[in-house]
Amino acid sequence: LPRLVREFVAQNNTSQIKHVIQILSQEFALSQHPHSRKGGLIGLAACSIALGKDSGLYLKELIEPVLTCFNDADSRLRYYACEALYNIVKVARGSVLPHFNVLFDGLSKLAADPDPNVKSGSELLDRLLKDIVTESNQFDLVGFIPLLRERIYSNNQYARQFIISWILVLESVPDINLLDYLPEILDGLFQILGDNSKEIRKMCEVALGEFLKEIKKNPSSVKFAEMANILVIHCQAADDLIQLTAMCWMREFIQLAGRVMLPYSSGILTAVLPCLSYDDRKKNIKEVANVCNQSLMKLVIPEDDEMDEAKQSIILPAEPASEEPVSKPEAASSGESLLVWALRSAVKVEESSERIQVTLNLDGIVQVLDCHLHDTSIGMMTRIAVLKWLYHLYIKTPRKMFRHTDSLFPILLRTLSDESDEVILKDLEVLAEIASSPAGQTEGHGSSEAAEPRPSQVELHIPIKNSQLSSSGTKGLECSPSTPTMNSYFYKFMINLLKRFSSERKLLETRGAFIIRQLCLLLNAENIFHSMADILLREEDLKFASTMVHTLNTILLTSSELFQLRNQLKDLRTPESRNLFCCLYRSWCHNPVTTVSLCFLTQNYKHAYDLIQKFGDLEVTVDFLTEVDKLVQLIECPIFTYLRLQLLDVKNNPYLIKALYGLLMLLPQSSAFQLLSHRLQCVPNPELMQT
Repeated sequence: LPRLVREFVAQNNTSQIKHVIQILSQEFALSQHPHSRKGGLIGLAACSIALGKDSGLYLKELIEPVLTCFNDADSRLRYYACEALYNIVKVARGSVLPHFNVLFDGLSKLAADPDPNVKSGSELLDRLLKDIVTESNQFDLVGFIPLLRERIYSNNQYARQFIISWILVLESVPDINLLDYLPEILDGLFQILGDNSKEIRKMCEVALGEFLKEIKKNPSSVKFAEMANILVIHCQAADDLIQLTAMCWMREFIQLAGRVMLPYSSGILTAVLPCLSYDDRKKNIKEVANVCNQSLMKLVIPEDDEMDEAKQSIILPAEPASEEPVSKPEAASSGESLLVWALRSAVKVEESSERIQVTLNLDGIVQVLDCHLHDTSIGMMTRIAVLKWLYHLYIKTPRKMFRHTDSLFPILLRTLSDESDEVILKDLEVLAEIASSPAGQTEGHGSSEAAEPRPSQVELHIPIKNSQLSSSGTKGLECSPSTPTMNSYFYKFMINLLKRFSSERKLLETRGAFIIRQLCLLLNAENIFHSMADILLREEDLKFASTMVHTLNTILLTSSELFQLRNQLKDLRTPESRNLFCCLYRSWCHNPVTTVSLCFLTQNYKHAYDLIQKFGDLEVTVDFLTEVDKLVQLIECPIFTYLRLQLLDVKNNPYLIKALYGLLMLLPQSSAFQLLSHRLQCVPNPELMQT
């Protein structure tokens, strides 16, 4: 047979050569009898050897019957088919490349063959084919990618190993730029990374590592946008290696691609935020997730607050948008998962022939942050990160954020009941920014009047009152002229904070003072006391009003944060301080003892004495006496040093001494009685004090 074929080659008799190959194929290699099939395979290999370099002209006819035998039930025949194909490929070398896909397809099946001999034979053929691809510059990568994309999802270990080995080979060939097609195979690579075999996982890690090195070298040619959602999905994988690797990729993508990643922010946050609460068992993932979160936050800039979103753009080569934008979240109605909604709605990449306009899809981000705040199962660090994001967005994009304030407000108020002080501090920062941002002057006030509040947001019904600030940004009638600009949400916040304390007394007892003191640092203390006093004046629950006034009074008299405010009230020299005193006094009347203490603070001693005289008409309860007891303790504190020194001037302060004796007469003979009695014994005889 070889001699006959060589004669036909010498005569250039192609028809006879094709005839011989056809007979070997149809009558032998594809025969029903195993021995005939074996003979046909040997004959085709011999024919190829005889054809030499001319075998390239007949490769389709030579290869197809051999590949058919790859599916033979007899393992020996599969082995002979493998051997025959090896000889055909060895002779043809680079000429087989146009048929690479069918060869690869056949080999990928043999890689998973149960027979060790067949597998061994396929490995030899595989190495030969890799050598040919490596040394050639005519490999058709475009034609091969669809097959690779299909085969990469195989669950068989040997098939996966075969796929990864080919990816590593193609990566190593300088003339083959596999990076352009990485979006096609990246998802499959991450699937393989979760294989049970350590060897395959290691191979896949190496392949992904090589790709990442290439991405860092040539970021300008990388299709970041097409791979963003793939990483988002794998950043949430249950497998630690997949999750860590995907998170490391995400970190590099955000740092290399910058604002190109912005349209995918909601999906990225869905993946990254839960990782921030991981314990030390997943410390590596937590650390990388934290970098991703910080880097993504830095991408949001004040220009994102432009009302005309088309103004902001970056020059990029035009790429097809990966996802269709979704106008409204349908997750609640359709039961769609948050992740799927985030991936679908996050992408607002507006395409043109010359540039892609990257816009910040704030709606998607706020939706994700809102969902995380509502989820009571999430960890403390995640809640803190969510609140940091909200604060950052209110600072960078206040106008757009105020559109979401009505929907965020209730959950931000509920978060004040959190167990963690750190969470409450961050929550107060957000609420303080909402209450003081100039953007709230136009957006906040307008939206609260124009929009019809939903039944679930009853706490946002705010009566239109003089104490509210006008939409033009001027201060309301009840606001002190010394108060910094507060928007319409400030009064709304104060009303709802007091409602929260009223409905949740435990919050008032355990965190009330902490919350109010922090707000005095974040906002204007005078304005907080002014507005709360004004609201409490109209409070129908008198017991709560009394408790709240007592709490506010204790804060006023004891907190270092309110030193300046106390000094203002002590002297009452300015119209503002007198106005504040009048406002406080009206509300402080909810609690008799706090009213007296306010009079002591403001040095209205005659009025304090007059009030104590009236106490005889009141029902003296244990609670009442306890409050008098606490007032006596306060008089002994550093805050009332000036009051104690005034006891030396008996002639000019008779009503102070009378008021203190009045308190002494109210008290039973307790430790507080002894304390005040000893203090009054120190008051000098006025005759001895004369000079």
